[in-house]
Amino acid sequence: MATQEWKFTTKDIAEKPDLFLSGHRACAGCAPTVVLRLIMKAIRGPTIVTQATGCMEVVSSIYPYTSWAVPWLHTAFETAAANASGIEAALKALKKKGKLKHEHVDVIAIAGDGGTYDIGFQALSGAVERGHDFLFVLYDNEAYMNTGIQRSGGTPKGAATTTSPAGTAIPGKLEYKKPIADIMVAHEIPYVATASPYYWRDLLAKVRKGLEVEGPAFLHVLAPCPRGWRSDQAKSIEYSRLAVETCVFPLWEAVNGQYQLSVASKLIALAPQKKRPVTDYLQGQGRFRHLFTPKNKHLLEEFQRVTDERWQRLLAKCGITAKT
Repeated sequence: MATQEWKFTTKDIAEKPDLFLSGHRACAGCAPTVVLRLIMKAIRGPTIVTQATGCMEVVSSIYPYTSWAVPWLHTAFETAAANASGIEAALKALKKKGKLKHEHVDVIAIAGDGGTYDIGFQALSGAVERGHDFLFVLYDNEAYMNTGIQRSGGTPKGAATTTSPAGTAIPGKLEYKKPIADIMVAHEIPYVATASPYYWRDLLAKVRKGLEVEGPAFLHVLAPCPRGWRSDQAKSIEYSRLAVETCVFPLWEAVNGQYQLSVASKLIALAPQKKRPVTDYLQGQGRFRHLFTPKNKHLLEEFQRVTDERWQRLLAKCGITAKT
């Protein structure tokens, strides 16, 4: 099923009321809060949000306050997708009985990388296999930030966390970041996409597309965390741009399994000179500081090589022959 092309303007954002409100307890420079605010700017009507335990749940719902101006439910770390399934099924039942006031109510499930890559993956996989109609949003800050910056399946190889410390024994996390979006494409669901808060129009359009397809949709958003990344709190959005420009986190979408690059990444494919080295992205992040020592030079080279290889595989999936 084709998706409508949405083009949001600054005016659209300014005129639409905030549904994720200020006053939350997030750290300075927290990109996930920017992501949530943008997501709620893109909804099309009545919406119910269910959210797994994590940073964004804690900072937005400390009793007796809330930052949510829509119906919102907190659920356990592992059950955001299961809860969304139940909500969607209940809405269907109410509609069938003629008890639903609105013609349609959208359901959005939100979780961090721990509640998606790891603890919540079983429920997510089961929910999309059953075909429930909801949008699952992963805000990926690349570690279990809420509980002490432990490594997750979304933590990049080489990153230092409290459970993958960089020292003489190991140089940070030993395993590669799990390709979660590709795994969701393999579930043969209608819509999967990646997004970055720097490219906010692209993010908004993808949220709306995910809501409008019939069936499950998955949106993977990179969301820098200055506390866990040990980076300048004023540069979180800049890092979300550099991740795209270095192809560490390319922007793409898969509609019914058909991959296509989003504009920002397509420009790099057509003009490879615009592709920046991964060091431009890694520099300034304390979690990667050890990679810039002479003894770890080979790890930086490996990071670049793997990034290039993944980029080439993505281009092949999109049917693009990269210029050299």
